[in-house]
Amino acid sequence: AMEDVSAKFVSQKISRTRWRPPPAAALQPPDVFATGSWDNEDNRISLWSADDLGNVGLSGECHGEPHLLCDIQHNGDVMDMQFLDQERIVVASSTGTVTIFRHHQNNQTLSANHRWERAHYHVDQDTSCGGAACTGVVCNNPEIVTVGEDGRINLFRADQKDAVRTIDNADSSTLHAVTFLRTTEILTVNSIGQLKIWDLRQQRNEPSQIFSLAGDRVPLHCVDRHPNQQHIVATGGQDGMLSIWDIRQGSMPVSLLNAHEAEMWEVHFHPSNPDHLFTCSEDGSLWHWDASTNVSEKPSFLHQGGRSTTYLSHNTINQSVVSAWLSNDPTKDRMEITNLIPNQTLSVNSLDVLGPCLVYGTDAEAIYVNRQLFA
Repeated sequence: AMEDVSAKFVSQKISRTRWRPPPAAALQPPDVFATGSWDNEDNRISLWSADDLGNVGLSGECHGEPHLLCDIQHNGDVMDMQFLDQERIVVASSTGTVTIFRHHQNNQTLSANHRWERAHYHVDQDTSCGGAACTGVVCNNPEIVTVGEDGRINLFRADQKDAVRTIDNADSSTLHAVTFLRTTEILTVNSIGQLKIWDLRQQRNEPSQIFSLAGDRVPLHCVDRHPNQQHIVATGGQDGMLSIWDIRQGSMPVSLLNAHEAEMWEVHFHPSNPDHLFTCSEDGSLWHWDASTNVSEKPSFLHQGGRSTTYLSHNTINQSVVSAWLSNDPTKDRMEITNLIPNQTLSVNSLDVLGPCLVYGTDAEAIYVNRQLFA
C-alpha cells in the first residue's frame, strides 16, 4: 500500500530512475539509485541514497526520504540511462551526445568520464545544430549500444574513443529503445510498431529478424527481455498496450494485453522474479503484473487498501517449462494486476525494480521509493 512508499520532491521533472547494481555477492537490498531529468532549464544527473528508509516507525510507517549524494549538470534532456558498473553511468541526451559519468564514492562527486559528442545526428555529425536525440542505451560492460531518432545504431566500448561499429541506416523511422538479447544480439523497437533483431557478429547492416504489430503500426516506446528465457520479450507503446513476444515463433506478438490509457514509457521484468512485471505510463499509473500464482487460490477482492486490482486470464501449463507470459488458455489461470499509485495524475516516466525495491520518477517533480514490493 501507499504507506510503504517514501517520496522526495526534487523540483525537476524526472525522466529516468535506475538502481545501482549491487556488488556480486550482495544480499542486502539496493541502497543507491540514479535519476536524470528532462524539460528543465538545468537538467541534472543525481545520485541518491535510500539506505535509511528502512527505519520503520511504531505503527509500521516508513520514515525518512531519499537523500542526495551528489549531482552534476547534464546538457539536454536525459532520454535514457543505464549503469555500466557500480561506478559508471551511461546517459543518452536529446542533443545526440552519449556521456559516461563516474561516481567517486570516496568524496561523493560525479564527473564526466567520457563523451561521444553527437553520436546521433540528422544531417552531418559536424554541424552544430544537427544533433538527433539519442533515445535509448543498453550496457553489457564494456559494451554500450545506443539508438536514436536518426534510425542509427552505435556500438561503443567504454575504453575506446570511437564507435566500434555504426549501422547508419538501421531504420528509416525513429528507434525508441534497445536491449541485449544475448551478448552478440540486440533487439530494437521503432516508431512504426516493429521489433528487430540485429546480430552484431554479422557485418551486413540488416536485421536478422523483423517482427511487427498487426494493423495500426502503433509506435513502440519500450522493450525488456525476460531475464531467464531470452526468447520472451515485452514491449509497450503509444496505445498503452503490453505486448508479449516469443521470438522463436511467428512475426507477431503472442499476446496483447490491455493496459494503460496513454503511452507506456517503460516495461521491466523483475530481474530475479520474472513472473512479476512492471509498467508505467503517461496516464499517471504504475502497474504490477503478477503472473506467478494461481489467482483462484486468492480471495477475489477487487479493492484492498486503496489498490485497485484486476484479474486477467492466462494459463500456466508447466511453470518450469512454459513461462507464464506465453500461456493463453483463459480457463486455467489468471493474472493479477495492481496499480501501485492509484491517484497519480501526471506522467510516470520511469521505473526500476531490484530485489524488494521499486523506484520511480514522475513529471510531478518527485521520486518515489517502495522498499516492500512483495510485502
